Amino acid sequence: MSRISVVGTGYVGLVTGACFADLGNHVTCIDIDESKVKLLRGGGIPIYEPGLRELVDKSARAGRLSFTTSYSEGLAGTEFVFIAVNTPPGPSGEADMTFARSAARSIAEHLHAPATVVNKSTMPIGTGDSFASVLTRLGTVAAPVVSNPEFLREGSAIADFQHPDRVVLGADDRAAAERVAQLYARLDAPILITDLRTAEMIKYASNAFLATKISFINEMASICERLGADVKEVARGMGLDARIGPAFLDAGVGYGGSCFPKDVQALAHMAALGGCHPQLLRAVIEINASARRAVILKLRTALGQLEDRTIGILGLAFKPNTDDLREAAAVEIIRLLRREGADVRAYDPAAMTKAAELLPDVQFCADPYETADRADALVLLTEWNEFKHLDLDRIRRAMSGSVFVDGRNVYDPSEMTGLGFDYFGVGRPHVSNDRVNRLTRTA
Repeated sequence: MSRISVVGTGYVGLVTGACFADLGNHVTCIDIDESKVKLLRGGGIPIYEPGLRELVDKSARAGRLSFTTSYSEGLAGTEFVFIAVNTPPGPSGEADMTFARSAARSIAEHLHAPATVVNKSTMPIGTGDSFASVLTRLGTVAAPVVSNPEFLREGSAIADFQHPDRVVLGADDRAAAERVAQLYARLDAPILITDLRTAEMIKYASNAFLATKISFINEMASICERLGADVKEVARGMGLDARIGPAFLDAGVGYGGSCFPKDVQALAHMAALGGCHPQLLRAVIEINASARRAVILKLRTALGQLEDRTIGILGLAFKPNTDDLREAAAVEIIRLLRREGADVRAYDPAAMTKAAELLPDVQFCADPYETADRADALVLLTEWNEFKHLDLDRIRRAMSGSVFVDGRNVYDPSEMTGLGFDYFGVGRPHVSNDRVNRLTRTA
């Protein structure tokens, strides 16, 4: 099997390294963060991802997976070097390439035998050409560049790697792309080989389209609320059309995480620099922001002013089965609540340790029931399975108020109002307890 180096041990890098090692390759992960490498060498995992700890431990014990802070050590004898470092958003929405450029320079300086360099991180169109120039200018050995964008979903990243919908490879050197393709041969997935820039664009276009579906259904949800329709049934009716499909048609508080927000912004930025007018992408971004502000508007509608109100938050991570808070709706919503003077308490099964660093003035609770205790309102923002099986009667009795904003449409509105909640979903008709009681007395 092959000798592989992976630069970066975040979601993409660590999952990529562990999965390639599980396929029988010898993998060395390089990260300049000494504390992270020390943690990994000691059997710890810096991120929450189901099944990842076990996979890392298995390959490390078998001697197929190791970790280092040294480029010289990590690149010794390697055949493939995957760059999987963070490319966060810059101040104007552009991708910040500081870490990626640094990695490319370090690879050029420490690579002493021919190898194929593979861009795994999401990088702007033209990065492959730029890195090829850096490797040629600073390096001493042949190192063709292949773009191999990742399509891993946090919370199911291992399954996504092991059972991909497709493997996309872009290169100006066809032989280099075919060498990388052999690494994926055992996964029995469709492999698409293109030029460098097309492969880079496929990643951005894919994420932008999925984000557009989310923003579209959230815009429909806003219209449904005004006109008295139920967006869940609308989405179901739409999704049965094979041309549309049901995926990413769940109305809620919008998309978040490390990919969609920055990738849509970066694509819009690149389009504008190229002389295009990305009106659709800009609308997608604005609708996503509006979905979060809508939560605050519903709380104001129900409670009046929010100052000195106690608001309980169920769910902090941007999606279930992760502790990632990057661009999480909960973080923005909590900050808006605090600005209006609300007291906020919160619970999340995995993300509270990280949240404590970002939200120091929030009270973190042991479970959902403590979160509900004496709360004027509860807001569900992450659809963890744990929240789908709550004792809702106990929740209602613990609260001082009755307002429940279901930001993910987890619950049935009739059941919630029957339990005494003043229930607000997303894109669903609102029926207050007062109206329910009036209708019951009339009947």
